[in-house]
Amino acid sequence: MDNIPIEEWGGHVAGSQNLSGIKVMVIDDSNTIRRSAEIFLKQAGCEVILAEDGFDALSKITDHLPDIIFVDVMMPRLDGYQTCSLIKKNPRYQVTPVVMLSSKDGLFDRARGRMVGSDEYLTKPFTKDSLLNVVADRVKRAV
Repeated sequence: MDNIPIEEWGGHVAGSQNLSGIKVMVIDDSNTIRRSAEIFLKQAGCEVILAEDGFDALSKITDHLPDIIFVDVMMPRLDGYQTCSLIKKNPRYQVTPVVMLSSKDGLFDRARGRMVGSDEYLTKPFTKDSLLNVVADRVKRAV
């Protein structure tokens, strides 16, 4: 079994997922987080749209029609909760999965995210596997 690739015996490796054609928007005021997510997602075959805040995201969302959106909770001007709420109020994006990104992992933060319509909560710093697993899981559910 040591010489058999994981894929052949039914194991699952998130890093090897092929997510070609999936459009992912990442909204975060941290250049480091945006670039990390972009690298991980592009390696998996995703098309990536980056936005540095909620206003930037709202101006790009209709042009790109993402399949899934990651939004940072703590951003200047328009925070992640407000951004998520505005996205979900638009009938066109009500079914688009929105994943909150936060360094806080408290119950209150998760509940507040749910109240504004988020579908998932991912704690920062995230790993490549955790990010790609959320994309694969959420996009499968939306189909």
